[in-house]
Amino acid sequence: MERLLERLGALCARRPWRTISAWLLMAAALLVVGQAAGSTFVNDFRVPNAESQEATDVAREHFPDYGVVNAQVVWKASGGKLEDPANTAAVKGMLADIREQPDVAGVDDPFPSPDGEAAMVNVDYDKELGELDASHYERLREAAEPAQKAGLTVEFRGMVVDLGTEPSTSGAEIIGVGTALIVLIVAFGSVVAAGLPLAVALIGIVAGTALVLLVGLVMDIPTSAPIVAVMLGLGAGIDYALFVLSRFRVELAHGHPPVKAAGHATAAAGHAVVFAGGTVVVAILGLMFAGIPFVGAMGIAGALTVGVMVVAAVTLLPALLGLLGHRVDALPVPRLRKRGTPRPDPDDENTLTYRWGSHVHRHRVQYAVGSTAVLLLLTIPVLSLRLGTPDDGIQPAELTQRKAYDLVAEHYGPGWNAPLVITVDGADEAGLGRLKEALESDKEAEIVMPPAPSEDGEAAVVTVIPRHAPQDEQVSGLVHRIRDDLAPQALGPTGGTAMVGGATAVVIDMADVVGERLPWVILAVVGAGMLLLYGMFRAPLIALKAAVMTLLSIGVSFGVIIAMFQWGWGLDLLGLDKTVPIMSAVPMLLFAVLFGLSMDYEVFLLSAVREAYDRDGNAQRAVVRGIGSTARVITTAAIIMAVVFLSFVSVPETLIQMIGIGLATAVIMDATVIRMVLVPAVMSLMGDRAWWRPGMKRTREGAAAGERREGGGAGTGDGPRELTGRPPRRR
Repeated sequence: MERLLERLGALCARRPWRTISAWLLMAAALLVVGQAAGSTFVNDFRVPNAESQEATDVAREHFPDYGVVNAQVVWKASGGKLEDPANTAAVKGMLADIREQPDVAGVDDPFPSPDGEAAMVNVDYDKELGELDASHYERLREAAEPAQKAGLTVEFRGMVVDLGTEPSTSGAEIIGVGTALIVLIVAFGSVVAAGLPLAVALIGIVAGTALVLLVGLVMDIPTSAPIVAVMLGLGAGIDYALFVLSRFRVELAHGHPPVKAAGHATAAAGHAVVFAGGTVVVAILGLMFAGIPFVGAMGIAGALTVGVMVVAAVTLLPALLGLLGHRVDALPVPRLRKRGTPRPDPDDENTLTYRWGSHVHRHRVQYAVGSTAVLLLLTIPVLSLRLGTPDDGIQPAELTQRKAYDLVAEHYGPGWNAPLVITVDGADEAGLGRLKEALESDKEAEIVMPPAPSEDGEAAVVTVIPRHAPQDEQVSGLVHRIRDDLAPQALGPTGGTAMVGGATAVVIDMADVVGERLPWVILAVVGAGMLLLYGMFRAPLIALKAAVMTLLSIGVSFGVIIAMFQWGWGLDLLGLDKTVPIMSAVPMLLFAVLFGLSMDYEVFLLSAVREAYDRDGNAQRAVVRGIGSTARVITTAAIIMAVVFLSFVSVPETLIQMIGIGLATAVIMDATVIRMVLVPAVMSLMGDRAWWRPGMKRTREGAAAGERREGGGAGTGDGPRELTGRPPRRR
């Protein structure tokens, strides 16, 4: 593969304008086609084969109007009662306007609150969600203006409202790119060199986002997916370009002409980029096996963007490097220029990073034990993980969905935001009566509506209003009691089936499915990652070690987001006023993404270690040299990626905030404690055994004679003596 990449990089560098023009034309064409297609992002929270989905399917079969796309309107009188003549006239006028709006199928009669100060109504639409857009919500807002002028508070929530208030990056990508530029200027000491990774990443983002738009034509893509794709694309794209650019500058410092330097850089660093990016793509695509369309669609969006970044790093960037040549260091920053100059000798033993690697090697046992203990301590919160899906109650206070949620909770009760809809199939009147009595006997059921039979008499719907809010554990307990005890006992004598549905039941089912399938997703992703690493290094112990280290960094990431969102540590910094469970999609998505991203640094570091090991066969010295030649690039890449991820925490979307904090935490821990401490300590302990592969003949020191000859020397295995200048201690 290295030879192929070298030829590809040299070809792109030799014909830069053709390559750059092809990329720009492709990105522009994809964007134009994607926007012209007009695809709409839709949050499809279905859980195939779950009881909540079965309840929905049966209800739709017998109740034609069940599950239609709708919006909810909530009114509150600023003074007096809502039934006052002026308020009543304002509400009626607004409803008359709404009934005349396009695609509105029907409007219920207003349902007043017990205190008479509020009312709510559902507005049903006769189109699928993908056929509607933000204009439908805008018309609702326009219809509310006369009522608001009359003194009423009018708020909205529901699927149609979500279309009109889809989350946006709010300029987060600009903050991330700006900060990344500053870090790159400090690292390279040149404005031109710093701008290249950003240019490659931005062009890749345009192409990747356009591909996500096109995929939205054939499948439902969640509203958060484009933001996640931009987040991953920026972080990964800048990192991949940074790796190749750093190697190119070293090749230039060795006296190679630009085209040849671009080819060598693409072969060496590009090889690591392809394997690292391939691991990310494979890991994220593993979400397709989660069994939840919402999670799988997020994975597809992320994988597309990361895949585009890999291709850009080994084609577009070499073209830019070939075009610029030695001008890659143009526009130097005087005080930073010396720091940003690449060293011709990456194995300089006088550098801080080289001395650090030697220090870790001498104290490898202490560092291995200490860093592992720290990582495990930060993972402890995982033991209290509680899955769910935050509802409108944790939306930003300025959003209408949050205001409507609070009005309903205040004037009706928190359970009215979490109604359970039980679909009963094949039960007679006596069975329905016993079911209603059983439900009323449960202390969590505040109100049980009378069974509503279908026109064909074969099914009925029973609505239950819980006492607590949707995310409270008591509601989850009620759902499981209905399924396991109350419904089977009530319907057992006469037959019939009761299935708990509704939005709250869907959330609970999604959490249950994630809990069941997460171990299998972990096994599949880890297995695929280990196979890719084995394919690159042919060393099974290296692949196993990498998987274990990555799991540790993921555990720390989970621990931090649980401590923040579920325990409430530092929650005020995010603008949230209450703790929330971890969104069901987060563990799977974070695991797949983090496993892939962690492999970026693992592959880059191990590639340098393997290159040094092949030269003289000394495993211990290879670790130190690998750290010495990659620590600066890995640190810079980690800072950039962490900054990009953290910049998206400003997006008022809980899913994005959880992912941003989780990714940033893992990247920081991965590039510091794991890559700079734990990995070199463990590899120093493993010695030559780290590079063992099946069928290899071993010398007394445990190294392969064939590997030694291939590396150009016969290493002695006495790493401590060569690293410290002292003879090895007698054992």
